[in-house]
Amino acid sequence: MKRNVISKNKLYSLFALLFILGFLGFLQGNKTQYSYQISILERSAIYAVVAVSMNLLTGFTGLFSLGQAGFMAIGAYTVAILTIPVENRASVYYVDGIAPAIANLECPYWLALIVAGLIAAGIAALIGIPVLRLKSDYLAIATLGFSEIIRAVISAPQFNRITNGSYGLKNIPGFPNLFVAFGLCALCILLMILLINSSYGRAFKALREDEIAAQAMGINLFRYKQLAFVISSFFTGVGGGLLALFMRSIDSRTFSINLTYDILLIVVLGGIGSVTGSVVGSFLVTIGREWLRFFDNPLTIGGVSIPLFRSGFRMVIFSILLMAVVLFYRKGIMGSNEFSWDGLFRLIRRIPGLKKKKNKTTKKGEHA
Repeated sequence: MKRNVISKNKLYSLFALLFILGFLGFLQGNKTQYSYQISILERSAIYAVVAVSMNLLTGFTGLFSLGQAGFMAIGAYTVAILTIPVENRASVYYVDGIAPAIANLECPYWLALIVAGLIAAGIAALIGIPVLRLKSDYLAIATLGFSEIIRAVISAPQFNRITNGSYGLKNIPGFPNLFVAFGLCALCILLMILLINSSYGRAFKALREDEIAAQAMGINLFRYKQLAFVISSFFTGVGGGLLALFMRSIDSRTFSINLTYDILLIVVLGGIGSVTGSVVGSFLVTIGREWLRFFDNPLTIGGVSIPLFRSGFRMVIFSILLMAVVLFYRKGIMGSNEFSWDGLFRLIRRIPGLKKKKNKTTKKGEHA
């Protein structure tokens, strides 16, 4: 019986994968027509990578960090510097010129993403030595301060020949196709899932539940905190690099505190301690904001102008909807659970309309 259930779940997963690949193929074939929808989906997938990496640290290890925007900036600028074609760099660094050390430095996007993650992880290892001795709100404040320091350094005139200062970087090559963009995001999330389900993941969860008990079991607290922080920063840096490839033009304002808050919102809404919750939350938040964009446009009904419909009203509606979701799902949409086909079918059966329809069908069968 159990083997049959596993086989069914594998079959459902295969069908879902084929559907997603077919859908991506359809979008790729009609890229010009659906460019707006594609951009929303790509951004959602990239935010999902960063949200899962934040959840790895906050939801599975119990460390509350708010430095995601800083590590994303490190990754984004690393990828941009390494991938901008050499022949186009003169038009990018047109104010103060470019530093000779990076003038002819160019590599493929996939290698640049790995380097971006490694640099973010290396910096995380350095700042983790003093910062990870802090707890709770103090750790959050320290990492938030680090994020702002990174942004200030990037836009500083002293680094114009490397980061191009406040002018930002442009002419960044984009993704070759949709399959590469979503494939890279899926690969990052899959690697984090494998890590969470490994012995290291179990040690992270032990730290989250009870540090004293974990220490009594022989777990080195600082070592595993440092490891979780470094791994999370690696994937956050990769996420920043993916965002640079997606946007093709970046500056320091892209990585403000608001970006960290957006990622935190996705994690909380999806469910702290749930990987699939972070993925679902990322798509819901990103798509929801765009879907509600019509609230920012003036509305006239019967010659009467509706005063509420104006720029900024979209975010008011979006905030109200978020509050409603949080009231009904206090632990997030997924809580600490992960997606399962059985859970999805149970949720579908709870839909009132479908339940009534099913009951009527059953009664008709009985009368017959």
